[in-house]
Amino acid sequence: MTTVLVVDDEPQIRRALATNLRAREFEVVLAESGRGALQLAADRHPDLVLLDIGLPDLTGIEVIHGLRGWTEVPIIMLTVRSEEADKVEALDAGADDFVTKPFGMNELLARMRAALRRTASGGEAVPVVAVGQLRIDLADKRVERAGEAVHLTPTEWELVEHLVRHSDRLVTQRQLLTAVWGPNFDDESGYLRVHMANVRRKLEADPSHPRHFKTEPGMGYRFLTDGDDQR
Repeated sequence: MTTVLVVDDEPQIRRALATNLRAREFEVVLAESGRGALQLAADRHPDLVLLDIGLPDLTGIEVIHGLRGWTEVPIIMLTVRSEEADKVEALDAGADDFVTKPFGMNELLARMRAALRRTASGGEAVPVVAVGQLRIDLADKRVERAGEAVHLTPTEWELVEHLVRHSDRLVTQRQLLTAVWGPNFDDESGYLRVHMANVRRKLEADPSHPRHFKTEPGMGYRFLTDGDDQR
């Protein structure tokens, strides 16, 4: 049975999540503080953590740092905050994803499934990823769209490869810039816009309404393996 650690200082949210998750046969462990969450994580070794960004003792960011010191357990942030900077900070600290309160259970469950799939596969992308009209061979560094080979520049390939290896996960602008161009380029968001536009032009059937290479405005990008998800 999959164990989920729910960390939130609001009793009604803890109760609602516990009820919904247990009804779907998850084992649920509850914590109302950051220190309590770290202790329970060490004791119970959950398969996934749902973590509120605002807690009464430690911040959610501090809890992420505490967890990432010893575990790669998937962490999905729960936040009511609209400031993009808070979400980007959490993602850069090591969170896997986030949902903004109020959220629907279907959305949360979809993000949980994606995070758990990555864990089950060891976090590594399979050598060949086939979604929709795309076939991306990570070993041979080849991309086909509708059976036709597509030429990507080295930079375009590195962007595609990094996003595909983190499929369904939000990758921040800073993470992409650092991975592709290096640490001295982590503020050059214009580079990303230009090259991602070229990637979409080559790989998306409708570049103005991409199905796979999606933007999270102000934060980063996702490669979606479910092309019907229009986030």
